[in-house]
Amino acid sequence: MYVVYKAQRAAVFVGPVINGKLDSSVSPFRLGIVIAIVTLLFDQGTKRYLLDVFGLAERSPVTVTSWFDLVLVWNRGISYGLFQQDHWLGPVIFVAIAIGAAVFCTFWLKRAENRILAIGLGLLIGGALGNAIDRALYGAVVDFVALHYRGFSWYVFNVADVAIVAAVAVLLYDSLKSRPNLAEKSE
Repeated sequence: MYVVYKAQRAAVFVGPVINGKLDSSVSPFRLGIVIAIVTLLFDQGTKRYLLDVFGLAERSPVTVTSWFDLVLVWNRGISYGLFQQDHWLGPVIFVAIAIGAAVFCTFWLKRAENRILAIGLGLLIGGALGNAIDRALYGAVVDFVALHYRGFSWYVFNVADVAIVAAVAVLLYDSLKSRPNLAEKSE
């Protein structure tokens, strides 16, 4: 039995499912690449839908709930809008950094020995490439999720940003999990 998605090729790429779980014979590299591709497609798909189909530019802001709005923000900086760049060279540098990070993480992924590390690297690669594509196309990253509660509002973000933050959490978990226990070392 294989994982079944709408695209049959994706099912074959991911690999067989045994008793409801992904077959462990799927290599960490393959798992990470699949996660990177799915992350990238989901990120770019949501952005294209909101810009081209939903018309967020004309409708922004759109209240979804009392604590969640869809807004259109063109982020010309890096995380949380830091280091805003209005010069044409800014996006070029940020795209180069993102592609370099994705290439580095892909080499790291090739050497990954466990699935947790592969998941984190896949999320990081997909998120970095998703934001790099925005910078290459628009000179800025498309952000659209605005969360707020009782006067407190968080920075506006997108799917790629969520993937990058999740990747950092997964990579931290993996680094702490794989460290030898210090108590055992002292004995």
